[in-house]
Amino acid sequence: MQKITTFLWYDDQAEAAATLYTSLFPNSRITRVTRYGETGPGAAGSVMTVEFELDGRPYVALNGGPEFPFTEAVSLQVECDDQREVDEFWAKLTADGGQGGPCGWLKDRFGLSWQITPRVLLELIGDQDRAKADRVMAAMLRMQKIDIQQLLAAARG
Repeated sequence: MQKITTFLWYDDQAEAAATLYTSLFPNSRITRVTRYGETGPGAAGSVMTVEFELDGRPYVALNGGPEFPFTEAVSLQVECDDQREVDEFWAKLTADGGQGGPCGWLKDRFGLSWQITPRVLLELIGDQDRAKADRVMAAMLRMQKIDIQQLLAAARG
């Protein structure tokens, strides 16, 4: 059993968000939905929380109202093996009103920030050859969705 669970506050779209997220990742599922009772604060019978797992990791989504919107201060990072994965996650998470941002970051249609990060980017910017790592960082800073071939070209100089 996990002792720490990520808790995400939505206005009123927790179930839709959990449904989208669990459709994107293997080993993911909605495990429980709770509903508001007569004492509220939400409408009786409406979804209060959605417990779900993304690749086996637990999350809880709350329909808590508009008081606390997401900011980029918190994001979920997805490490991708190749450009196909980068492109797929980017397309699915920006669909229906999501927005691309700088350096591989995006906001989904619910306002949650994601970092769609190819594993090779992490390897290249951590390279001991600092000139190489700096070229890759400079290339990445000019991108929205990360392009692995451009990163590799920058690494080569």
